[in-house]
Amino acid sequence: MEQIHYISPAPLTFEKLDDLLSQDIKVKLSEEATQLIQRCKDYLDNYLVQHDGPVYGINTGFGALHNRSISKEDLSKLQENLLKSHACGAGKEVPKQVVKLMLLLKAHALSQGKSGVQVLTVQRLLDFYNNDIYPIVLEQGSLGASGDLAPLAHLFLPLIGFGEVYYKGKKVSAQSMLKQEGWHPIKLEAKEGLALLNGTQFMSSHAIYTLLKAFQLSKYADVIAALSIDAFNGRLDPFKEQLHTIRPHAGQIETARNICSLLKGSEIISQENKQVQDPYSFRCVPQVHGAIKDAINYVAGVVYTEINSVTDNPIVFPDEEMILSGGNFHGEPLALAMDFLSIAMAEIGSISERRTYRLISGERGLPEFLVANPGLNSGFMIPQYAAASIVSLNKQMATPSSVDSIPSSNEQEDHVSMGGNAATKALKIAINVERVIAIELYNAAQAIEFRRPLKTSTYLESFLAEFRKSVPFVTEDIIMYKEMEAAVEFLQSGQFDEFNS
Repeated sequence: MEQIHYISPAPLTFEKLDDLLSQDIKVKLSEEATQLIQRCKDYLDNYLVQHDGPVYGINTGFGALHNRSISKEDLSKLQENLLKSHACGAGKEVPKQVVKLMLLLKAHALSQGKSGVQVLTVQRLLDFYNNDIYPIVLEQGSLGASGDLAPLAHLFLPLIGFGEVYYKGKKVSAQSMLKQEGWHPIKLEAKEGLALLNGTQFMSSHAIYTLLKAFQLSKYADVIAALSIDAFNGRLDPFKEQLHTIRPHAGQIETARNICSLLKGSEIISQENKQVQDPYSFRCVPQVHGAIKDAINYVAGVVYTEINSVTDNPIVFPDEEMILSGGNFHGEPLALAMDFLSIAMAEIGSISERRTYRLISGERGLPEFLVANPGLNSGFMIPQYAAASIVSLNKQMATPSSVDSIPSSNEQEDHVSMGGNAATKALKIAINVERVIAIELYNAAQAIEFRRPLKTSTYLESFLAEFRKSVPFVTEDIIMYKEMEAAVEFLQSGQFDEFNS
């Protein structure tokens, strides 16, 4: 039976978005959304018939050209020109899953009935979504101020028969795609181009995609840290509940509980004659991983509000009989949040790399570089180099984008958020962090074998057994990049992302 999600004013949740990305679920406009969209469109059309005065972006130019009046005969051409002129993106193509989210989020925002668009326009966005038609959107070009103008222009060019799309797995012209589907280009009416381009869906879609990855990586970071703690013959004392109830940050308490649960029943952790103290990268996992969890949850709250908001301009209020030009398209909330997420994600990688280093350093009975004959074999020396390189890059990329602003549109747009850059960088950092913790897993799995015949916990032994199906134990030097990549793919499979805490 076909699964359907109905686009409506009801809030989108991260759980629903995850389902939509991972499952074959079609989307349709609900009856409520259809009525809201049509009612707003009718009000706008009547308003333009009854009023001759300027309304920004509807019968005027845009940005610094807001004082230029446009005749009624040219209102459609004005909107078409807007899409063409603003499609000035640059750089790499945006991942298809992010483009899919952009289509969904724009349709969801327009379904609130505050944007003055045609039902047909929204329906065509859903047609793209349901038929896996992905417009080519380029990564660079958004200032995150008047919305994500350049990337959204690329996203919606195919509506009017321009630009390129991925269609049936191939890159083709939008004109060719429309012809094959038997669709006519949308004839944009008053305000529609502006409603499509003004909005934060480029930033928001990157934020969702990054957060879904961050939720998973945060869980994996705890699992892999627990394995490293046992491999390093660490102490359980720093994770006991009493320590954390007197500094009750939610993430800290959750992390300490997770580590205790993950190591429950371990023969290694229960040994006597431990070192008096462990290095910070082991001992302070609750404080560091916990703060990262709290940061991720904060960012998720900001993004949840944003994706369920109306962010174009001007905004039409049929019930109040008002059309208001404001600044809901400004990306500052997302810019600050995504910079925060970048910093938090970079810290997962930073502390992970330090644990990797301690595992290969020849401490606590482990052989140098985790091989039986170091010297002849370099063992796990260079995977740590790779992790260090990635961590350093993350630190550079975590420099906030939101502290910068470059005026545009002849100073009409004199403060911008740079949220587009913040959002794309955050995704790159999350992808890098996935690789860094995969390298830690590769090292910790190797190190734990030198603790045999003692076993770690039942959960971690099961986790290791599954990992070993993809990545073997290393007895002497091999070419390691394939195993490192296999470790990344293991994490991406998501088979062990849940455990009982």
